[in-house]
Amino acid sequence: MAKAIGWIGLGNMGQPMARNLLNGGYQVHVYNRTPEKAIDLVEAGAVLEENIQELCFESDIIITMLSDDQAVKGVFLGEGGLLNGSVSGKLLINMSTVAPKTSRELQEMSKAVGARFLEAPVSGSVQPAIDGTLLILVGGSDDDFREAQPLFEQLGKTALWLGHVGAASYAKLAINYFLALTLQGLAETVLFAEKYGVSAKDMLHIVNESACGSPITKGKSSAILNHAFPASFALKHMAKDLRLADEQGIAFPLSTPLIDTYQKALQEGLGEEDVMAIITYLNQQQTTDGATE
Repeated sequence: MAKAIGWIGLGNMGQPMARNLLNGGYQVHVYNRTPEKAIDLVEAGAVLEENIQELCFESDIIITMLSDDQAVKGVFLGEGGLLNGSVSGKLLINMSTVAPKTSRELQEMSKAVGARFLEAPVSGSVQPAIDGTLLILVGGSDDDFREAQPLFEQLGKTALWLGHVGAASYAKLAINYFLALTLQGLAETVLFAEKYGVSAKDMLHIVNESACGSPITKGKSSAILNHAFPASFALKHMAKDLRLADEQGIAFPLSTPLIDTYQKALQEGLGEEDVMAIITYLNQQQTTDGATE
């Protein structure tokens, strides 16, 4: 009999991921601070629990997919949280992106109440979550990874076990650092070309047909051309992940200005837009700098 899954967090990523488990035949119990977000999943067969304690009682494996460290700690440690529930012997999987230190702390506190813990942040945004093609990065015991493997196969195209808890968090921060570099590089390339009379359409065609082209440059091209950035991966989340990398001591020639740029874009009110809206901020800065020369 398939294990009952508890799912906490029904945001842009959590919704489609929980649905994929339902589609895979799993019994899924859901909890979200805003219950209305669970309506579609309940209609698809999920069971909405009134609180985390009920979810713990009904579930064998419990997964969290939340926005940041504070939200994850609140669910694990807050009054009525996971670690105050019926979790002895159960497997807790945090798929949110948090600091490595937070993952290690959650592992130790889970162990103290008899629960097991895996960190499993994902690389990929909303469409891969819908398609079940996420890349899942896993830290924890090999045995727990094997137990969770069938779930990961339903949620993603690849689940990679990286060893101890903390390793997957570092890997997630590293790949998002590369993503931030790539998207800011793409934005700067387009803006530089436009400044000297090469259209964004032509420049993006050059990028995408060259050795520099990739699924991410191709996927973000329409947003750039349409000047519209509905959030697939919100800029505020990238700014948060870069801040976490900064706190871990990342120090390269490009890291400081990159982190600074995304933080300033966040401060300029672009946080709710897609991460590719970094081009909006850079264009504004270019225009402002040109006007003051």
